[in-house]
Amino acid sequence: MDLQDALRAVFTFDNYAELLPLVRNSLLAGAVLGLLGGLIGVFVMMRDLAFAVHGIAELSFAGAAFALLVGANVVAGSLVGSVLAALVLGLMGIRARDRNSIIGVVMPFGLGLGILFLSLYEGRAANKFGLLTGQIVSVDDVQLNLLVGSAVVVIVALAAVWRPLTFASADADLAEARGVPVRGLSVLFMVLLGVAVALSIQVVGALLVLSLLITPAAAALRITAAPGRVVLLSVAFACISVVGGILLALGGRIPISPYVTTISFAIYLICRAIGARRGGAVSATRTPRASVTTPAA
Repeated sequence: MDLQDALRAVFTFDNYAELLPLVRNSLLAGAVLGLLGGLIGVFVMMRDLAFAVHGIAELSFAGAAFALLVGANVVAGSLVGSVLAALVLGLMGIRARDRNSIIGVVMPFGLGLGILFLSLYEGRAANKFGLLTGQIVSVDDVQLNLLVGSAVVVIVALAAVWRPLTFASADADLAEARGVPVRGLSVLFMVLLGVAVALSIQVVGALLVLSLLITPAAAALRITAAPGRVVLLSVAFACISVVGGILLALGGRIPISPYVTTISFAIYLICRAIGARRGGAVSATRTPRASVTTPAA
């Protein structure tokens, strides 16, 4: 394959106008996932859970692969795997050191299970590949309703605990001393994170889910210290990455994930350059903490 053939595989916009209406539901689903990923990502950065996202993704991949093997709903299998992994991490790994060691044990186990299930699956190879790298398909109304419904549940739950979760994420010891249920919030957030990971895998795949749940928030934290702006920018960056990736993937012959990850990484590089030019990048862990108001006892 020469350079011209490679470029045509990445950017081929023949009959693009005819193809665009076919992915209307996919674009809506991508926008919803961008909103969810942008919101969840802020707390992932505050709580230093980037490694946990990858660990949950591996168990989500195993659940999806098992569902594919037995002919069950792949999204449901992915959700079950993610939530189980999130519960294990939430219940067993409150402190960072404990959590990271547990993730290091669970992650290869989940990846090994997923590879085992895929090796036993005798169906289309595209189905296997899609679990790892994502794929752009015509999302039907049932799938869209399931995704939107799940995302709404996560967003509503996140909004309900936003203030105490922010306090507990900023300073767990002080929050616990002031009566905030730190352990319960940690488990709840891990479950919400598990659902978000499972939904995100449908777009970018198990291997690249960090680009949707980590990179947008990390980019936002590079250019602003205001909590409200961090959230808005994180959501905007995630939506641009997913929707832009879908639109570009529609004109090419490769999976969606390289487009999403490239856009997301480019946004991060731009934000990092802007932050450096302003005289210093914003710390991903210190920024939210400086803005937390201690709840009244």
